[in-house]
Amino acid sequence: VVQLVESGGGSVQAGGSLRLSCRHDGSTTDPYGLAWFRQAPGKEREGVAAIIKNGDTTYTHSVKGRFTISQDNAKNTLSLQMDRLKPEDTAMYYCAYRSGALLFLNAEKYNYWGQGTQVTVSS
Repeated sequence: VVQLVESGGGSVQAGGSLRLSCRHDGSTTDPYGLAWFRQAPGKEREGVAAIIKNGDTTYTHSVKGRFTISQDNAKNTLSLQMDRLKPEDTAMYYCAYRSGALLFLNAEKYNYWGQGTQVTVSS
């Protein structure tokens, strides 16, 4: 079991920035991937960004150029730097873990999930 704990959510005005963090407990098995998902009320969970251990990343189109996913393997931490935030970025954000070496933004590919952290962007 991999335990994931998110932090860093909050409220911000449009155009502002937030940085999300997700600490995992280190019980990962190589190779593995980590990702950020989000879910707004009444909408399906959406893959935002994913990363694998070699540093390869992928992003959903709507956040490219605004969000940056990164990981600190020594600190067992996944981060999501979110800049130029828009009201449509408002959602609960979750980090997720999967075993394997491939990049995915499909929720069904991930085995373990954090509890989520709320991001609210006002216009």
